[in-house]
Amino acid sequence: MVRKYLRLVIAGIILSGSIFLFVSSMISYGIYAFLVAGLFVLFHFKNEKNVLAFYFVRKSKFDKAHGILSGVKHPEAMIKSQEAYYYYLSGLVEAQQNSSSKAEKHFKKALSTGLRTSTDQAVAKLNLSGIYLSKRNKKLSKYYLQEAKKLDKQKMLSAQIKEIEAMMKRI
Repeated sequence: MVRKYLRLVIAGIILSGSIFLFVSSMISYGIYAFLVAGLFVLFHFKNEKNVLAFYFVRKSKFDKAHGILSGVKHPEAMIKSQEAYYYYLSGLVEAQQNSSSKAEKHFKKALSTGLRTSTDQAVAKLNLSGIYLSKRNKKLSKYYLQEAKKLDKQKMLSAQIKEIEAMMKRI
């Protein structure tokens, strides 16, 4: 519990140091200290390993993303939104490495923990639909596909949804 808020405590100490530097007329050092305190606050809400893994997932370097995510020892020690995105990214990486049972587990954990945006929830449910379709479970695949359609308000996943629907007709 204390580890979750250690970054905020460090940010508070650095922020008080920057205020002292401003008062002592060391403005440039005070600005630098203020920026460093801002980084600590930012990394409290955005875990640096998740951000780095997300970068590698976007660049389609899934092996590097897997290496970074495997370095996280206790994801349950993260705040809830960070934990959800850790499982989301792990699910994406496992899905690309053709480990569908692990990917299914990670996507379900991400959805139960609470992904913030509806697009991320739609992507997770679309991936679950594809996983269940590959396991020949048409009922669950159709359920998750309908859920993904509901959540895809901006129609960003329409091509993938049509592709899974076409695959579903073949089964």
